[in-house]
Amino acid sequence: MSYAQPQYSRKQVARAGEVLRRLYDPSNDFNDAFDALLPDAFKVLSNWRSSHGFPLNTLTVSLKKHARVVSDNAVVVQRLKRLWSIMAKLERETGMSLSRMQDIGGCRAVMPNVQAVYALRDRLIRSSMRHELRRHTDYIANPKTSGYRGIHLIYLYKSDRSQVYNNLSIEVQIRSRLQHAWATAVETVGTFLQQSLKASQGSAEWLEFFEVVSRALSFIEDVVPLPDVPRIHEIFGRVQELSRALNVRQVLDQYGRALQSTTENGPQDAAYYLLTLLPEKHTLTIQSYTVAQLTEANERYTATEQALSDIPGAQVVLVSAESLAALRSAYPNYFLDTDLFIEALTAIEQNDLL
Repeated sequence: MSYAQPQYSRKQVARAGEVLRRLYDPSNDFNDAFDALLPDAFKVLSNWRSSHGFPLNTLTVSLKKHARVVSDNAVVVQRLKRLWSIMAKLERETGMSLSRMQDIGGCRAVMPNVQAVYALRDRLIRSSMRHELRRHTDYIANPKTSGYRGIHLIYLYKSDRSQVYNNLSIEVQIRSRLQHAWATAVETVGTFLQQSLKASQGSAEWLEFFEVVSRALSFIEDVVPLPDVPRIHEIFGRVQELSRALNVRQVLDQYGRALQSTTENGPQDAAYYLLTLLPEKHTLTIQSYTVAQLTEANERYTATEQALSDIPGAQVVLVSAESLAALRSAYPNYFLDTDLFIEALTAIEQNDLL
């Protein structure tokens, strides 16, 4: 199997990013000269994204090795960032450059609990990996304003043998099962509302609901600073109020029941899965590929994204997982599976700390 290699300089990548950013600029007149730049810009972006495949796989192997030492129940997956997520980030963060985006390649470990999250984090930091740990962000101790919690580690790939990939950034995420259930529920609702709730954009009621649920889950996971403890009943009560007002259980149940999932016949030794979710049609299609078919998978990934670019809410992602079961566990939002989140919500509504 041959992995894609960077074919363009970082300056060329940055320029391509600036062209794509203009797609969101209301002042852009979209004249013929601009339209002529788009094909090359997408070509550069596609190669730049695919080039993160090799360092991403290397970091994922290390993450899996350490995660399994901490817990046999760890779920580890990897993904290349979706085309439209990349472009949305360029539009949302005005100072962002495509050549410096740190999460184009990302791998994630979902651990049984917060203690296992920190144990894995500590093992990675103390490990003998040559890759440079560039940033360590603890969103458990300091959650995002949205309520997002988890550990993020940014590594710069370093190798004497594969120097062409040196200094490409890979993001490692570590979450507990409850933190993961929360994050994927946010994405599921955001998908159907066609709002970027994960970026704190959209319905104020849903944003508040997920923020207070995150606070309640921090009590359940026993990671709340002591001064906040007296507020526990206030927070649980607010979750109950918003849950009733938004009819959360029924909404999430309807999403899941309506989904029609189709898995195309694929190889027994599949390692990569292309997921295509069409929310308005309530369909999910899964195409599988072997390690040797990675180039074909990446080409199909890009082609499918572009083909569905005008369909509201359409989502396409290429991920690597050990099995379909692991895939569903790591990406329940694509399967519209919010069972674990509903279980946690029930515990909150019943004032039961599990």
